[in-house]
Amino acid sequence: MSATAAPARTAVTRSLRHDPLWRTVRLHAISPSVFFGVPWIILGGALAVTLVIGGIGRGAGAPADIDGMRYSWAVLSPQWYLIVVGVQAVGLTFPLALGFGSTRRDFWLGTALMFLLVSAEMAVAIATLVQIEKATGGWWLGVHMFDALWYGQNGWLVDFYTTFALQLLVLFLGAAATTVYMRWRIRGMVVLAFATVALVLAVIAAITFTRSWPGVFAWFAGIGVVGAFTLVLGLAALCAVGGYLVIRRATTR
Repeated sequence: MSATAAPARTAVTRSLRHDPLWRTVRLHAISPSVFFGVPWIILGGALAVTLVIGGIGRGAGAPADIDGMRYSWAVLSPQWYLIVVGVQAVGLTFPLALGFGSTRRDFWLGTALMFLLVSAEMAVAIATLVQIEKATGGWWLGVHMFDALWYGQNGWLVDFYTTFALQLLVLFLGAAATTVYMRWRIRGMVVLAFATVALVLAVIAAITFTRSWPGVFAWFAGIGVVGAFTLVLGLAALCAVGGYLVIRRATTR
């Protein structure tokens, strides 16, 4: 009797632990276009503009491979919007989640799960589009929309990893900043802004006065793209942990 009851209790406990997280995910997905539609509309618009520019360039006698477009930031165009998504994910959904009986812990973990799903989806798609663009010679126009910046140089897995890390950073950055507002309101945001600017200026000043910029550049060159985006992923994790610590005492008004 006890042998069969123990697995049953374990299954119930796991179900109770996981269901609140998925409930939060479902709350975020009430309007799926916010996470899964608008970013691709933005990216699709950027691609359309890139193709038009490429078509005009080819008609004007541009080379078969418009290499200068590798420095375009069009592939990163959804990131600015996703910062706002991170803000809205907490600012708009947090009061609703608490109203439905979620705890602050369950809400934050469920939000983190949603961010992981969105980041993985975008990373798979963009890494794949990089390969398609390379295989088609820049969509048969020699353009570089996805095969730009650091993309397309180290294979599909690196493109996936870097996109995944960047997506998590922008989402958690927006979410963590919103928790500060919900906890301390305008005063907290002002302190956060001044503290961030002061820290950045202090680091820049320290590097400048010690004439360490060549060493900093050499260090970044040494760790490569993967190492740099591992730092980005670490910063995303720091925002995630910081946001959780703040939201534990945040209020909805």
